[in-house]
Amino acid sequence: MPPTLASLVNHSALKLTVRAGEDHLDVPVRWAHVSELADPVPYMEGGELLLITALKLDAEDREAMRRYVRRLVGAGVVGLGFAVGVNYDETPEPLVDACAQEGLPLLEVPRRTPFLAISKAVSAAIAADQYRAVTAGFAAQRELTRQALGAGPEGVLGALAAQVDGWAALYDASGAVVAAAPEWAGRRAARLTAEVERLRERPAPASSVVGGPDHEDRVELHSLGTGRRPRAALAVGTAAALGTAERYAVHSAIALLTLTTERSRSLHAAEQRVGTAVLRMLLAGEPDHARAVAGDLYGALLDAPFRMIVAESASGPAGEHLDELAETVESAAARAGEAVLVVPEGERLVVLAADEGAAVAACTAYAAARETARETERARPEQGRADEDGLVVGLSAPTGPTAASAAYKQAEQALSVARRRGRVFVEHEQLAAGSVLPLLADDAVKAFADGLLRALREHDATGRGDLVASLRAWLSRHGQWDAAAADLGVHRHTLRYRMRRVEEILGRSLDDPDVRMELWLALKATATE
Repeated sequence: MPPTLASLVNHSALKLTVRAGEDHLDVPVRWAHVSELADPVPYMEGGELLLITALKLDAEDREAMRRYVRRLVGAGVVGLGFAVGVNYDETPEPLVDACAQEGLPLLEVPRRTPFLAISKAVSAAIAADQYRAVTAGFAAQRELTRQALGAGPEGVLGALAAQVDGWAALYDASGAVVAAAPEWAGRRAARLTAEVERLRERPAPASSVVGGPDHEDRVELHSLGTGRRPRAALAVGTAAALGTAERYAVHSAIALLTLTTERSRSLHAAEQRVGTAVLRMLLAGEPDHARAVAGDLYGALLDAPFRMIVAESASGPAGEHLDELAETVESAAARAGEAVLVVPEGERLVVLAADEGAAVAACTAYAAARETARETERARPEQGRADEDGLVVGLSAPTGPTAASAAYKQAEQALSVARRRGRVFVEHEQLAAGSVLPLLADDAVKAFADGLLRALREHDATGRGDLVASLRAWLSRHGQWDAAAADLGVHRHTLRYRMRRVEEILGRSLDDPDVRMELWLALKATATE
């Protein structure tokens, strides 16, 4: 503990007497300063014990003493030491009354106690406190290091919580709580997710303090990692601001957890290289070799139905959204104890994840959030064009190792549809279970349909017949003349004549099933125009 006025009063060699402010003696003293200036405030920093003899003060003037003491309190002076037997034989009552009124401790200094002795006592106490803090800090560092080597991050958090007499929590790259100490702190830490997210948006290293009347404690947040994006975050909760020894402990924990994070990052890179090899073998139709390479790392993933995810940026090189998606998927899988294979592939990201698992659910939720954000941007024309460099994701149907190549193509097809539709996320099963007609909304398909039917529409515009409607009715009735003619309200010979005109104008035979299919799709593609 730093020196206080009470410790100085109790110092047997100083012989100080308290004349006022007895209730405020527990205030820490940052320094002892001698000044005989009538106004020493400009030279004060706060926390000082000011020592005076009233050489240039009229200590008998009550109004002058009230102004003097009030200014000292405003400057943060924590105590006033008055030497008797120099200019005044006793401490003047106006000074005593002024100090009592303002709550400023007044210590009477006997003539035989030089101010230098008080300054030395304060300096020695400060030095001793700093030495204790440094010693405690080194001891904390040793204990934290021992825990890091033996028990890992959980041990570091436990030791840190004990050192600061509070709690500590570790967050992963997605902002989720990985571990906390003591156990009850997990609930408290989970309520800080929004603050952790804001911290992650700043370049590492970064820190912030959460506290105030709406919080039950004071919490420091620190980002962990050496890259552009923080890999994790540390929260430290205490009842009050940290002291020097506690600060040493926090800094040591940050260093150790950062090293652990970076080591995990290196291991992750090695695992990713193995995952890349496994993926290539699966796509090459070599599931047995892939299973042998996967071993315990990805073997469980290949034993159950999995899904293939292919993601890329909407245009241009892949950006931060791919990094965020990878972190989100990996964190969700880690929390659920699932294996997940994440492989950066050029300007795209390929993910192999368990069907109906946490990783797939996290991917879907992240894509939905991006979809909402994009729609919000598009609804604000004053903010300009929506972010077209955002994420586009395709998800395959559930499959196994022998059909991995087909699943990859399914994910690519879903991604292609998502890009054409301006969507963030499309699942292949949605395409297979739905209709092909929504795919006709593509601009290229519409352009083809317009070109194919243009000559017929130009003919109808002259008033010489209704070839487009007749063609639609005939195709919808599968070439049945009587039924189609009845739908149109014309004789079947009239309909036959119109179909011959369609063939003449288009230069194509309606007996060709490919021609009939193209004409039907063209009519469907232009039906809403």
